[in-house]
Amino acid sequence: MKIFITGSAGFIGYHLARRLLEDGHRVHGYDGMTAYYDVSLKRARLALLTPSNSFSFTEALLEDHAALETAVAEFAPDVVIHLAAQAGVRYSIEAPRTYHDANLTGTFNLLEVLRGTGTRHLLLASTSSVYGGNETVPFKETDRTDFPISLYAATKKAGEAMSHAYAHLYGLPTTCFRFFTVYGPWGRPDMALFKFVSAIGRDEPIEVYGEGHMQRDFTYIDDLVEALTRLIPLPPVKGQAVDVPGSADSLSPVAPWRSVNIGGGQPVGLLPFIDTVEMALGKKALRNLLPMQQGDVEQTHAAPALLKALTGFAPQTNVEIGVAAFVEWYFSYYGRPAG
Repeated sequence: MKIFITGSAGFIGYHLARRLLEDGHRVHGYDGMTAYYDVSLKRARLALLTPSNSFSFTEALLEDHAALETAVAEFAPDVVIHLAAQAGVRYSIEAPRTYHDANLTGTFNLLEVLRGTGTRHLLLASTSSVYGGNETVPFKETDRTDFPISLYAATKKAGEAMSHAYAHLYGLPTTCFRFFTVYGPWGRPDMALFKFVSAIGRDEPIEVYGEGHMQRDFTYIDDLVEALTRLIPLPPVKGQAVDVPGSADSLSPVAPWRSVNIGGGQPVGLLPFIDTVEMALGKKALRNLLPMQQGDVEQTHAAPALLKALTGFAPQTNVEIGVAAFVEWYFSYYGRPAG
């Protein structure tokens, strides 16, 4: 199968591309290599993919409609997985226009390029942040997502809405998958785990927002990739909902479109998570307890029933295993601090 991945030099894109290449697929990556974080980390990920004869790559922004159109036309993908985005809740307060450009204009350009191409399945990355002010947990795909509390969440919600319109208008089968705090080797430097390990290793204090009372449904990267590979051959079909024990399918009544949570449904408190990081490092953290930041939610908790009904799988790697794997990668890549 020919699979086109936007954001292929990113954390998730790299892991997914590697898995798909191992599974025998042809992969074309598309990434703008922006400087939101250290570009050398993106280049290092990309360098691990380029030796494969089944991998090709275009370096360009999603906002470059002509480059995107050319790349898609020349590769003629069977499946498109849209991961590229401006990520981060807190940064969306500092640099809101980058979210508009990448997440709104970029996603619109991709949808425009794909209409009428005969693409079998578009899988579009969304986020648990779309649940916003929803206080009922666990979060189900059929819950309302009308109250985003960050611009990042609003742009991802808008991407879901735009993709639904294109699925309805042009028959483009689309699955929007909602991530829940993905972590693991090759992660981004703006992620909490990355910051914790970096700071603790240098005997610097870590910033603990919400005074540690937050909970997150952490998802290890290998589990996320497994879920995505199982969703690829399952494009939504209008009128063909699946039976979901104790819940319901999110399949649209008017389009080949659905949303799917990718999370294990086992949230972990921030303080126990930090305890796990300390255990993996063999070192205690200096904890600087801070209030909640604007745009953050107190908890995320996925209902994985729909994912299980569709794929027979749900994330299950516990944080002890996942954090230890990240720590091992971190020191193999950056080296251990002196002393």
